[in-house]
Amino acid sequence: MIAWIRTIVFRIVFYTVSVPIVVSAPLSARFGQAAMHRHAHVWIATHRFLARWLLGVRVRVEGERPPGTFLFAVKHQAMFETLEMTQRIHGPLIVLKRELADMAFWGRAARAYGAIPVDRDASSKALRSMLKEAAVARKQNRSVLIFPEGTRVAPGETPPLRSGFAGLYKALDMPVVPVALNSGLCMRRRGAQRSGVITIRFLPPIPAGLPREEIEARVHAAINQLETTAPA
Repeated sequence: MIAWIRTIVFRIVFYTVSVPIVVSAPLSARFGQAAMHRHAHVWIATHRFLARWLLGVRVRVEGERPPGTFLFAVKHQAMFETLEMTQRIHGPLIVLKRELADMAFWGRAARAYGAIPVDRDASSKALRSMLKEAAVARKQNRSVLIFPEGTRVAPGETPPLRSGFAGLYKALDMPVVPVALNSGLCMRRRGAQRSGVITIRFLPPIPAGLPREEIEARVHAAINQLETTAPA
């Protein structure tokens, strides 16, 4: 019962605060990318603060984010890492579902921040569109954040990587930094949220230019390192 009360309060407060932040994001975008990044980080800091003090969720970071420009391949279990990793990677372009990028206000804010929309169908046309937009990352010298399994999964689930990951890896010609995490143990997709510690683990970079089979196998193994770890 206590967990449900905390969850309901968190959702009411977070989404109430989020509305003016998201709606006003296009205004910040008019003042340049730096202003847009500051605006986004206010939202991220708000989410982190509320998760800590209303839900009792803390974050433990293992490993170090290497300096430089990389393709960050991150495990995806909750909305939590969509926000948290954006700040910890320092303003990457984000690969996200086109449905999200096309949403009113939120989609405009995401595109202003820097988003690479991708279609679910994984068709050749969708892949070409993604790679075309990913070329912006190389021109801007920005890292790219992708959730290579394609969608949120429950703790313990380890689906294969989506085909678009290998294409993006080849097109960007960037080393990959895998990131394992276990956010789904606390920030559950369904049901009440749980207090505890979310671990974010940065793994050593994997070089660019590897064959598809090798890069997919190495990234898949790396981002799933915490799948058997119990909550702290």
